[in-house]
Amino acid sequence: MHTYNVKKFPTHNKHLKAWVKKMADMCQPDDIVWIDGSAEQKQRLEKEAVTAGELIPLNEEKMPGSFLHRTNANDVARTEHLTYICSRTKKEAGPNNNWMAPRAGYQKARAIFKGAMRGRTMYVIPFSMGPVGSTFSKIGVELTDSRYVVLNMLIMTRAGAAVTALLDKGADFTRCLHSLADLDVNKRLILHFPQDNTIWSVGSGYGGNVLLGKKCLALRIASFMGLKEKWFAEHMLIMGIEEPNGRITYIAAAFPSACGKTNLAMLLPPEGLKRKGYRIWTVGDDIAWMRVDSDGALWAINPESGFFGVAPGTNSHTNPTMVETIRKNTIFTNVLLKPDGTLWWEGADGEVPSRGIDWQGKPWKPGMLDGQGKPILGAHPNSRFTAPINQCPSASFRLEQHHGVPISAIIFGGRRAHLAPLVYESFNWRHGVFVGATMASERTAAQYGKQGEVRRDPMAMLPFCGYNMATYFKHWLNMGYRMAAAPRIFHVNWFRIDEKGKFLWPGYRENLRVLEWIVARCENKLQALPSPIGYIPKIEDIDLTGLNLPRESLEKLLMVDRKAWLEELERVKKFFKEFKNDFPQELWDEFEGLRMRLNRPV
Repeated sequence: MHTYNVKKFPTHNKHLKAWVKKMADMCQPDDIVWIDGSAEQKQRLEKEAVTAGELIPLNEEKMPGSFLHRTNANDVARTEHLTYICSRTKKEAGPNNNWMAPRAGYQKARAIFKGAMRGRTMYVIPFSMGPVGSTFSKIGVELTDSRYVVLNMLIMTRAGAAVTALLDKGADFTRCLHSLADLDVNKRLILHFPQDNTIWSVGSGYGGNVLLGKKCLALRIASFMGLKEKWFAEHMLIMGIEEPNGRITYIAAAFPSACGKTNLAMLLPPEGLKRKGYRIWTVGDDIAWMRVDSDGALWAINPESGFFGVAPGTNSHTNPTMVETIRKNTIFTNVLLKPDGTLWWEGADGEVPSRGIDWQGKPWKPGMLDGQGKPILGAHPNSRFTAPINQCPSASFRLEQHHGVPISAIIFGGRRAHLAPLVYESFNWRHGVFVGATMASERTAAQYGKQGEVRRDPMAMLPFCGYNMATYFKHWLNMGYRMAAAPRIFHVNWFRIDEKGKFLWPGYRENLRVLEWIVARCENKLQALPSPIGYIPKIEDIDLTGLNLPRESLEKLLMVDRKAWLEELERVKKFFKEFKNDFPQELWDEFEGLRMRLNRPV
């Protein structure tokens, strides 16, 4: 058994030294390397990863500084069924989470971690979620035996010496422990201990399970911190919309998966609106931390410093800004390798390659079928890229501002074929919380299996809220009372279809037309029409210049079907009842208010 000399660790923080030693004694690595964030150390790790076969260097001329990584075939996505909240009681975790008692969690994971790093190096990654030193930010330290994790964390977080300096001053930190172990799916666990400010992840190498600063800290643990400290940790993009006069309105928006969140965060204005001179500033595409500042308004930062995006479907039509972002210094995971050392995925630009090496490392060509007669994909449907946000052409100049940006509007959205209008505004904050709490998306046949099935995902936080969502809803209500000027709350739906099953709204760049209306409402420039569900735009207030969309299509997009909404309320009631007596009465009052308005004679 190794003994580790804590005196050699480059920190004066006694608690950190003691914890690293204790974890090393359990995992028994051959060596411990402290991550300092330097370019030299990063290059050394990249070379080691290439030599070990963990990374494949890509065409240096066409994709400079970029690499391909392949995960185990049984390890390609977040494993929600193996993800637990280890709070003191099951009630604290709520019906929205898997729960395990803390003692049982530690005991079960300890047996897997014991000796798991033998023959490997333990890397110590001090990192900051958010600008280093900001009152918004939180510090973590991740211990891992994966170079892939280290190199991704160097992109996704602010890691290295500047954070170690804060730790030396006694800063508290989230204790993050990860080991690949033997990648046995039966020994895979992602455990969150909110009361201990601790995360343990073992048996996985997939980013969503092992980049512990991301969903694990920035949402599950941070949401618990936010409850205690009175702030929000949300699954939201943050973007600025700059008008021709130079005024920038910042919005935060929450969407479930497959609803175009990243595309919206960095959209380019459509041709028809270019004459107005709009410009989009990307603050973040995935996570927002928001606090009520001294002015009584809600301010937000993106705690991350990179993108961990889905590759399939990313192209110059859907997201030209992201295509530019990932041209260099990017780590790609589980995509197809072309003979010239470049990459391809389903939905990528250009022609389908005639051959390549697929995401499992096997020879591939178009038209190949598996044993069930289904096409063999070149890239995994959940294949990813990790890229620095500062490479994004639309990256906001306020990324490192310690106070973040002021939020004027919060947008909730989902994929609803017939129910939700293109856009509507809540009557007030409390009603807006109800709108967020009732968020849902319909599963599509191609993506999810059973077509039309409605999946509830309040505030897009169902898999990420680190405690009972009934308490989370109360927290949202209480935060509204603390604000002098709360953001307006809206709901959008880009996915309404006609009788023939075709989308009524073109989406993508054209979504700026809806954001323009939202900004105008925030500035009190436009009136709106009251409806049972909220305020609806006047048809003439959506600028359709340059868009070939008949007026009757916009009428359909903005229609409120009372019968369909009353049917929806029955599904909402069933969902709300899952939280039993913990559910806030204010949202039941909003529920009844909506039912009364829907039943009122027109």
